[in-house]
Amino acid sequence: MPPLRRGISALQEATLERAQPERYLLRLYIAGRSRLSQRAVVNVKAICREHLPERHILEVIDIEEQPELAGSHQIVAAPTLVKESPLPHRRFIGDMPKTSTILQGLGLDPES
Repeated sequence: MPPLRRGISALQEATLERAQPERYLLRLYIAGRSRLSQRAVVNVKAICREHLPERHILEVIDIEEQPELAGSHQIVAAPTLVKESPLPHRRFIGDMPKTSTILQGLGLDPES
């Protein structure tokens, strides 16, 4: 358990942690500069900017430049978006054109 902030009880600390919005760790695996990969980058960045402002980390990984990551992370197609956290893990394949599908998979309300 992390150390408590000065002057804050354990209950207050737990309440503060729960009140903070979850941060999303997303990894987008692309294959070079293909049109499909570039559309995926644009679409995922737009989703993050609109629906996860300041609540996400997006890593874009080119598997042509780092092929070892494709194998070690079990990436069989590109582009692939992987939600690493919060759990559960989710994977999306393609250029991510349907924002509502991605939002549902991320556990977010498509109406927000």
